[in-house]
Amino acid sequence: MVRIIMHGCNGHMGQVISNIVEKDANAQIVAGIDIADQGKNSYPVFTNIDDCQVEADAVIDFSSPKAFDKLMDYCEKRNMPVVLCTTGLNEEQLARVEESAKKIAVLKSANMSLGINTLLKLVQDAAKVLAAAGFDMEIVEKHHNLKVDAPSGTALALADSLNEAMDNQYHYVYDRSQRREKRDAKEIGISAVRGGSIVGEHEVIFAGPDEVIEFKHTAYSKAVFGKGAVEAAKYLAGKPAGRYDMSNVIEG
Repeated sequence: MVRIIMHGCNGHMGQVISNIVEKDANAQIVAGIDIADQGKNSYPVFTNIDDCQVEADAVIDFSSPKAFDKLMDYCEKRNMPVVLCTTGLNEEQLARVEESAKKIAVLKSANMSLGINTLLKLVQDAAKVLAAAGFDMEIVEKHHNLKVDAPSGTALALADSLNEAMDNQYHYVYDRSQRREKRDAKEIGISAVRGGSIVGEHEVIFAGPDEVIEFKHTAYSKAVFGKGAVEAAKYLAGKPAGRYDMSNVIEG
């Protein structure tokens, strides 16, 4: 049984993860951290992370960049593995992630979905065969109309996976509206669609002479990210200090 502290327990993802863990026989949330105890959780909630002395095997963080520094201080002090799911960290905080990983087990990934992280591996294998044979590579991502950044971090992670498979020979193109020239063979086009309540769709297209191969992932709810975070916490429990990502979880 992996004991988890949920950092940001009252937020949307904190509640999604709480519901997932309730049905998981191999995991238990033993404490929560949030700015207020709203009395809606079955576990104790602490408004000051330093007051939480509950024994646990890992922390899952879905909170705010504002809470990041105290969280890392806490995890380092208690030698506690941490799954970092909070986005929007600044450069200084990202550097802290790497420093902390020298002391504790830290898992951070561009996307916590098990499906997306499997896709990252699949498209690398495909690129080594298809791109090497002259197929063009394109990525189309779709998200809800409230998402402010484009392209998505996941789309960039997919592009990086393709590029890595091809020895980083490719460059990225986000907008062709100002260009009047044929497509460069060494470009990866990345297109972003924003509309409605789309949770997240990512499509990787390999377009060759007379044939097209497409890899597509669709998230129907944010629960896919919560499920991945729980699996990551179970994987990270007991691991030595180091920098981990979801590819480690998939490979076991």
